[in-house]
Amino acid sequence: MFLRSRREALSPADVGLPVGPRRRTSGLRRAEVATLAGVSVDYLIRLEQGRDTHPSAQVLAALAEALRLSEEDLDHLRNLAAIINGTELCPQARAAATTVRPTVRAMLARLEPAPAFVVNHLGDLLAWTDGYDQLARPLGILDGEHPNLLWFTFTDERARSAHPDWDAIADELVASLHELRFGDPATDAFAARLSQAAGATFTHRWERLPVGGRRTGVTRLVHPHVGAFRLAFETLELADLDRQRLVVYLPADDASSAGLDRLAGRHPGGLRSVRTG
Repeated sequence: MFLRSRREALSPADVGLPVGPRRRTSGLRRAEVATLAGVSVDYLIRLEQGRDTHPSAQVLAALAEALRLSEEDLDHLRNLAAIINGTELCPQARAAATTVRPTVRAMLARLEPAPAFVVNHLGDLLAWTDGYDQLARPLGILDGEHPNLLWFTFTDERARSAHPDWDAIADELVASLHELRFGDPATDAFAARLSQAAGATFTHRWERLPVGGRRTGVTRLVHPHVGAFRLAFETLELADLDRQRLVVYLPADDASSAGLDRLAGRHPGGLRSVRTG
């Protein structure tokens, strides 16, 4: 599925091939990719259909070059191959994590007053600091018994007001969901429910099989009480098989630092800004 999606996303012109008439398939034909990669069409079919699960490093490199894969795409392809071949412990039989280790909760407490949270691979928010509660609750992110970042972003109209860069945020959340999927049926079931609830805004992104969600950078938020924020963020993978991530926000400028202080009722300087490049 992943290889096919990348093949269909390319045109002959993208790889220096002539664009002939009567093309019945979107993107490149299998025969064209097979020729570029130096493999047989039958072998490429088996790879696309998951019937050959032991491609060599040389074949992966040849396919990456033929399909003009980005570094993120290539990393994802290597991960898929490693998991299928059993060189990593496959998480697909594990239920989505709903609890957070005590040591992680203790670490969250040490991160106060910074907004920080722990999220599982489905986007469920599992634990967070008071600083994040003060920031996110008025936006509606923490509404309900089981708050979920993707569900809020795609089904709650307040999300577009909270995120000035909504399209980019939506793309990154879907990319992260897909990257951490690894054949997990619970992820597919979650995506199916979200497709029904959100419609094309989610479905079109999910069907593109995106990868490359940001792990660090700057995001913008608009708070109903305090106004605009620029927040630098870091995403850390926790050391377990539960596919949990710790996300920490820090103000990216002095105005955002002052805004977080006002939000928490602190004197200015409680959380200093971090200058980004």
